[in-house]
Amino acid sequence: MNSLVFRSKTSTDLASFHLISKILEALNNRLLVGGIFCDLRKVFDCVDHKILLARMYQYGITGKGLKLITSYLHDRNQRVIISSRSKLYYSDWESIKQGVPQGSVLGPLLFLIYINDLPQTINLLADPVLFADDTSMIVKSTEPWEFLYSIQRNIINADTWFKSNSLLNTDKTHLLQFYTKIGQIMDLEVCYENKLLQLILLNFLD
Repeated sequence: MNSLVFRSKTSTDLASFHLISKILEALNNRLLVGGIFCDLRKVFDCVDHKILLARMYQYGITGKGLKLITSYLHDRNQRVIISSRSKLYYSDWESIKQGVPQGSVLGPLLFLIYINDLPQTINLLADPVLFADDTSMIVKSTEPWEFLYSIQRNIINADTWFKSNSLLNTDKTHLLQFYTKIGQIMDLEVCYENKLLQLILLNFLD
């Protein structure tokens, strides 16, 4: 598992420690350092059951175990109940075709299995740090052209993974450049799908 959430002895503090350590190490080595931060929306409700079950089979979960999880996910229904002035209003029952049950013991584990291969998509060009629906990618390089290329490629690779796994990325993707000296600042213009991503400069030791 590559995510630092829903696991024993992990927390937001540990995720922050990993993230800061990667940034500090790169700055100490006088590298250009940037961060791509993706915040997904309603990811637990967007988990595709077919993709999840195929991924579990790929990881070696077969036979009765896979049938049990299939039964757990299928034929579930939900409806909305609204209370107004001591009167209850009910929506129609609708079948649940995607998502993992929240508030359950298995829900977080199934979500971790679902996103477990995401870091492999970005490992070659960045250091990923995953915490629930927050995905961070630290990009570092000695060369400005390689730095810009890695940022651009990682955004494309991550977005392709999100879309192919029915986890559509939102506009909450931010690009940060970390620096300790003025000379390390680059005039970055990163575009994706005809949109210019906002660049935030952060003096890491200020």
